[in-house]
Order: sequence, then structure tokens, then C-alpha cells
Amino acid sequence: MADWLASSEYLDNHGKIPMFPLIGLNQGMEDIDSNERFENAVKVMGMDRNHLTEKIARYQDIYQKRWGFQPRSVQKVISGETEKIANPGITIIEAPMGIGKTETALVTAEQFLHRTKRTGLYIGLPTQVTTNAMFGRVRKWLDSYAQEQGGTRNIELLHGKAAFNEEYRKLFPHAGNISDESDDNGNVVVNEWFSGKKSILGDFIVGTIDNLLLTGLKQKHLFLHHLGFSGKVVVIDEVHAYDTYMNSYLYRTLQWLGAYHVPVIVLSATLPTSRREKLIEKYMDGFLGGKSIRSNADWKSETAYPLLTFTDGAELHQVTDFGKHEEGKSVQIIKRNFSNEELLSDITDRLSEGGVAGIIVNTVRKAQELAKSMKSHGNIPVTVLHSRFIDPERADRERELQQKIGKNAVRPEKMIVIGTQVLEQSLDIDFDILYTDIAPMDLILQRTGRMHRHDIKRPHKLTHPVTYIMGINDFGDYGRNNEAIYSKYLLGKTDYFIPDTIKIPDDISILVQKTYTDRNNDEVEEFNEWHADFQTNCDRERRKAEGYQIESPPARPATIHGWLDRDKGNIDSDEKAAACVRDIKKTLEVVLLRRKDGQVCLIDGTPLMETTSRKIARQTVRLPRAVTPDIESNRDFSSITSLEENTSLEFPDWKADKWLHSSLAIILDHEMKAELNGYILQYSHDYGLSYRKENDNEQHL
Repeated sequence: MADWLASSEYLDNHGKIPMFPLIGLNQGMEDIDSNERFENAVKVMGMDRNHLTEKIARYQDIYQKRWGFQPRSVQKVISGETEKIANPGITIIEAPMGIGKTETALVTAEQFLHRTKRTGLYIGLPTQVTTNAMFGRVRKWLDSYAQEQGGTRNIELLHGKAAFNEEYRKLFPHAGNISDESDDNGNVVVNEWFSGKKSILGDFIVGTIDNLLLTGLKQKHLFLHHLGFSGKVVVIDEVHAYDTYMNSYLYRTLQWLGAYHVPVIVLSATLPTSRREKLIEKYMDGFLGGKSIRSNADWKSETAYPLLTFTDGAELHQVTDFGKHEEGKSVQIIKRNFSNEELLSDITDRLSEGGVAGIIVNTVRKAQELAKSMKSHGNIPVTVLHSRFIDPERADRERELQQKIGKNAVRPEKMIVIGTQVLEQSLDIDFDILYTDIAPMDLILQRTGRMHRHDIKRPHKLTHPVTYIMGINDFGDYGRNNEAIYSKYLLGKTDYFIPDTIKIPDDISILVQKTYTDRNNDEVEEFNEWHADFQTNCDRERRKAEGYQIESPPARPATIHGWLDRDKGNIDSDEKAAACVRDIKKTLEVVLLRRKDGQVCLIDGTPLMETTSRKIARQTVRLPRAVTPDIESNRDFSSITSLEENTSLEFPDWKADKWLHSSLAIILDHEMKAELNGYILQYSHDYGLSYRKENDNEQHL
């Protein structure tokens, strides 16, 4: 870090803001004031500044100033309690979808920033989509915060495709001296020095959870992650979204954050008690150095909902009384399987007076099949959203959905929205009725949270929320595709415990706990058998993750010597590091192009000669794993080699292009088709990317 600072001639990339400029050949040491050079660099970096005023406003005033509304009852209780915390540790907020957890977390973060004199905030989310959606909300909050506090605030968007986010890029022209003493109005900018590996050192960051989990990974520049997070408040959103493998990294990271006494705020609508217990114990293990938590309550088994759990020094407290509950909703649950024709018929009848139906399925292939069937045989407009659209088209579809069925939207008379798990989170959309494939209980509740979300007038037939659950052939038989994605143990318990009517929010925690506890496994004979398989898989994932992790923090202060002992030795790039903290099957991302009228064009028909490298680099999509099985073995890279050779042949200039130098390209023909490894790939603006074997007429996903 000191070496980076001392070797930086300028803060920016344009040579306008000096830090340690080179000394002229005609100058000697007597001509240089070393103290002045150092003090100037420190001031330019902003390392001498204190972000915060001495006093923080009352929490009621913060809600009004930042968002123009008074807090709801749940928000009042949470913010009133967190306002009193003297020594913040870990705070867990469990509350229903749509209650305003994000705003509450930002208020809590402000309180903790002032209380602990920390200078930054990191908000970690599950995906790039959720991160992009959160960035705009945090930037608006930071605008207000910066204006109130005075001075300039540095903000970063941190994920693999942040450079393509238009809102983020618009801040770049204003990047500059973040400690300009003449600027007291409060601005939010991007500081160019905090780029690449140094991004984590920025003050206010919205990023994917991967960047936080890298704190627990044996890798080069590990100290940067520890240095970057040690001075921040950390918010972890949608913590229920992480699997066993990622949770193993999260627990190790929490130990280190606890050791640094970093305030951590955790948000979830559907959190099992066992997960809550582990989050707290791991954090406090680092915070207290192995000493015991002090608590009067039986906090490990608390199932109240909403629920606030927080530590103040060594003491743990829980708040279960939030006054009078705001009016909830009762959702009717109907288990039924449909053929494509039956599903269209049922939806057509339900939407006879108008309305918006949502269909969430577990595979892209099924989403495409349903969409094709409904467009062919129905007359209701259909929109499809899944992960196999090129990035610009997927972003356009998300934006269109927000405009049509988001908050304060002008809703269409009728509409069917078909999507995969991407509809579970991030998008603030509102269905009148929901059809969903079977999934674990917490995900069913998340999906249900996308229905009757806003207080609007609905068609008479759809005034009462109804969710159809599909894919249950029989108890214990949920179909090969569903069971390949989710554990039969969790699907079976969801099938068994989900009632005919769910009261939201009252039933949320009760149903989640019934699904994830093993104390009720004796109720059904199959549960213990399925649980054994589930536990075996979890143990295997945990062991796999632990091989790449640094050790737990020592109970007593020590040096960082030995941090990377037993280093795997092959985590030599950001891409490999990111892959290590997610247990995902390897797939190839390609730039998808097409031939049209003898020219290579973007999918939308724009010739490459008429567009920019940056726009070309955005035309990416991940290939179905079945098409490139060879890359999974780490031994046979024939798919990559073939694509590299073809890309170099077609686009030799890409090797020297900063946007395209590492890209692989596939060029579709005039029918929007291409062949790869014995498969025919086909792209459609309506349905996205599909594939089939060359001798098979049926398209797959």
C-alpha cells in the first residue's frame, strides 16, 4: 500500500492532480520539501479527513431528509434501538419483503459510522443484477448524506461488469480531488486512483458479495481486502441467498470482521434460526476472541417475526415487540400440475377481466417452452426474462418490466411474465397472480413476495392473492430437473409443511424454521433418509471451500506471517479468485454477434464498424454447460482453443483492445444460428439463447 502511494505521480489518470510527481533531473534533495510532498499527498488522498460531523440527526429526521417519508412502525422500533447501541457489533434485521429494510439498513449504517468514527460503507448483494439495482438507491442516499456532511464522497460499483453500468460511468467525468477544501456542498464522485485491485479501498462501495468473501480466501493482495474492510461498516443483503459453499466463506469472513470490530448489518426476509445462530457465533468469536456472549434470552431458538437481533459489546439483545402490526395479506396456496395448454387456459380465465400473471420456473428451457406455447396459442402479451439473453437485451427487459408493473407504473390491461429465479429478487415488480415451480420454502415465500406487493386497484377476480405451485408429481417426486437444482430434502419438507393459506408476514418465520430444522424429521419417514443425503452434500461443499480459506483470526494479536500457508498456488487472477468463492459449474461467456448482408454486426443489426469496442464487449451471454462439457475437467480446453482461434482469425485487432482483448466471439449466420461441439445454437430476441444437438429437432436449455 505504501509503495503504491509513494509511486503514484498523480491521483487521476490525466496528470492533473499531483501526489508524488517525479523530481526533475536538475533538482537536488535540498530543493525538495519532503514533508510538504507527503502532506500534500495525504490531503489529496483524503486520508486526513473526517467524513462525519460531531452530531447525527434523530433517526426520524434521517428518514425524512433522505427519502421524504416518516418511518413505518417496524422501522421506528429498529432505528430507535440501534440508535442506543454504544459498541456496535453484528446486527441482524429479519423483516418481510417490501417493509423497507434497505432504508433501515442505511439509517443504521449512518448511526454506526458516527458511533465508531469509521469512514466508509460496503453493501454486498448476491448478484450483479441486484447490485446494479442497489447502486442507484445508495447513490441517491449518499448524495443527501454528502450534502449534509459537506465535502466530497467517493463511491464505487464493484463487480465484473461495473464498467458497463451507465449510472456509474456518468460519475467518471467528475472524478478528481476527493478532498477539495473549496467544495463544501457535498458531491458524489468516482476516484480514479481506486481502480483495479485498489477498488476495495474506496469509501462507499456497492458490490457483489464475492468481494467481501475474498477476505477469507488465500490469494495475492489479501491484505488489501482486510485493509479496505477494516475501516468500513458492512451491510450484507439477502443473506438467505447463499449456499453451503459460500456460507463457509461468509463465516470465515465474519470472524475477521469481528476481530476488527467492523459493524456488520445483515438483512433477510427468510432466515433459518440455525443460520442466524451461526452468523452471530462466527462474528462474535472474532469480536470476543473466543469469550462467551452475554445474553439473558434464549436467542438461538427465537422465532418471532419481525425480529431484530444485535450485539452491543459482549451483550446480545433481541427485540420482538414492534407494536401494532401493519395489515398483512393471506395468500391461497394451490398445488396443481398443468400441461402448457391447461396453464394457458387457466391464466386466460383468470385474466378475463384484466391483470398480470407471473410464472416463475426453475429452468430456462421450461421458460422458453412456455413462452413459445403461449405466444403461439394465446392472445395475451408475453414477456420472458432469464439469464440467457445478451446483457443489453436483458437490461432492457428488466427496465421494461419495472416500467410496466413496478411501483407507480402504468400497468397494461393484460400481461403474462415468464421467468426463472431472476424474478425472485432485485426487481420491484407486482403480479396479480403467481404460478411457480416447487422450490425450498424460503424461495417460495420470496416469489410470493412479488405478488400483491403494492397498494393498487386490481381486477375483481384477482383481489385475493393466489399462488399455484407446480412440479409436485407425488410426495417425494418433484421431477428430475427440479431435484437437480434443489435438494429433495428441502423440496419434500416444503411440500409437506406448506399450508393451504399463508398469512404474510405472520407465517414467514414459522414456515422457514419448519423447513430448515432437523428436529421434526421424525414426522415423516423419508425426511431422515433425504436429510442424510442433504447433509453429505453440505459437508462435501464445506470441505471443498475450506481448502482455499485463510485461518481464523488468532485470539491474541499476532503478525500476518503465515496467512497464505498451504496456498493453492493457482489463484493468480481476479477471475480465478471470484470462482473460488462460488461453487458454480464452469461455463463460457462469449460475445454473440451475427452476419448480416455480408457484414459482422451486433445482434440488433448494427455493423461493428459503426459501433464502439465497449458496446461490442457488452454483447455477452453464457453458453449452456452441456455445449462445452470439456472445460469442467480442467484438462481438455478444446472449446476454448477453438473459439480463441476463430476469434483471432475474425478479429485480430481485438488482442490490443482494452475492452475486447480477452473476449471469445461466436458469429451467428443469417438465421441467427451457429454450430459448436455438435450443437446448434440459436438466438431469438423473444426467447434468448437455445440449443439442440445437430441431429435433434428439439431445442433445449
